[in-house]
Amino acid sequence: MAYHVLLQPCRSQALKPRHLEQRERTPQPSYFIDTMNLALTDPFGLAQDYPESTTGSLRSGHACALRFNRKGDYLAAGRADGVVVIFDVETQGVARKLKGHTRQIQSLSWSHCGRYLLTSSQDWKCNLWDLQDGSILRSIRFEAAVYIAELHPWNHLVFVVALYEDQPLFIDASDPLTLKYHLPSAPKRRADENLTEKQIAADFKQSTTVCVFSASGEHILAGTNKGWLNIIEVESRSTIYSTKICGGVVTLLRLTSSGRDIVINSIDRVIRTVQMPNLLADPDTINIEVEHKFQDVVNRLMWNHVAFSSTGEYVSASTYNNHDIYIWERNHGSLVRILEGTKEEHGVVEWHPHRPMIVACGVETGRIHIWSIVPQQRWSALAPDFVEVEENVEYQEHEDEFDIHPQEEIHKRRLDLEDDDVDVLTVEPIKGLDEENHFRMPVQLDLQDSEGEEEFVAIGRGEMRRKSPTQSKEYILDTEVVGSGDDLPKKARKKNRKR
Repeated sequence: MAYHVLLQPCRSQALKPRHLEQRERTPQPSYFIDTMNLALTDPFGLAQDYPESTTGSLRSGHACALRFNRKGDYLAAGRADGVVVIFDVETQGVARKLKGHTRQIQSLSWSHCGRYLLTSSQDWKCNLWDLQDGSILRSIRFEAAVYIAELHPWNHLVFVVALYEDQPLFIDASDPLTLKYHLPSAPKRRADENLTEKQIAADFKQSTTVCVFSASGEHILAGTNKGWLNIIEVESRSTIYSTKICGGVVTLLRLTSSGRDIVINSIDRVIRTVQMPNLLADPDTINIEVEHKFQDVVNRLMWNHVAFSSTGEYVSASTYNNHDIYIWERNHGSLVRILEGTKEEHGVVEWHPHRPMIVACGVETGRIHIWSIVPQQRWSALAPDFVEVEENVEYQEHEDEFDIHPQEEIHKRRLDLEDDDVDVLTVEPIKGLDEENHFRMPVQLDLQDSEGEEEFVAIGRGEMRRKSPTQSKEYILDTEVVGSGDDLPKKARKKNRKR
């Protein structure tokens, strides 16, 4: 007996021009690439280091801050109401909710092991969370609003804070009695430099807008509102090097995972990347120079937020008053992609630490949008004898291919399989992870107060309000409409008043 098998023609991704490849691809409802299905995906698609299309979205309240942990299996989202939601990246489900702030979340910072999370809010507080049980390990209140707070890369009880119109602070929370140390904001000048009184007064008026630790944790990189970049030594808490890096307020500093490069965003519409020098050398030999400048010279767009790719080879940025996300490559400093798909402005944009995946939160809706690669599957990986053909061929059935086996033999095979011991408790180690510092968040099963998208309505730009419990609902009781006062017709409201 002969069978006719219809197969799709094989398409070689290596021989196809990139513009034709992008044109023929159609977005599919795919979200995250599971590690078990990597064998089915096209190796040429996996070789691409940046995403190309939107593949899904997440929603739990109005998100305004995002941050992946070091392993990339969890995504923390800070909401406008002060709640922090932690999503499981693989399942896209809510793993935990942290409630300890009363105002909008400003920044998020994970510890190196992934067990602790530092959150800063507009309620002038910073909370250090222990994700083992969801408790607050430390809660520190400041005398001014918090711009950003960043954890030490190796000590989760130490962090730095940039405050609004105040000096930055170095926080040591090793003991319940928290220690706060002031850090300088004025730039370090050369000894032979003659300063005027106006320059001296301007230096003392400078304030730090953003600060992060270096990869070793022995230095702090601080950006000011006058465009200066200061390098502060942690041990002495003094500035060892300063340089004028841009012409406006420094809004964001972000290091690569290796700590060798830093990206700087400012309000002068230019994104800069800098290769970090050896900070442990003589401070007089430190020299910081801008490697690349990324900007839109045609539209003169401002950038809301920037992020490095997982390898540090690409830089992504969300645009002010625009819905596009730009991606540049650092080798030549050229624009490689403009991500579209949503029609709202994005605030924070984050890149997955190990995958070509970008997440960004919408300013108006608070929805978390996801961009990644839509993989093309290789069905020849299903079996060694599975062959992809370029045209239809006539299939010849083997003699014993569809033979019916006796029922006794099938039952015996099943009984033999039942005797095999299956280990469902042992967790296999994951390649590339340090098991000593590996933390697994306990699953929280009592999340009964999950807010759905239908429970919120937009009342303005970036503002959300919870719907009334009786909104858009009418209950018929004794042929009369009963509900909230706003939902009732005029006649029904008059009857209620008479009663």
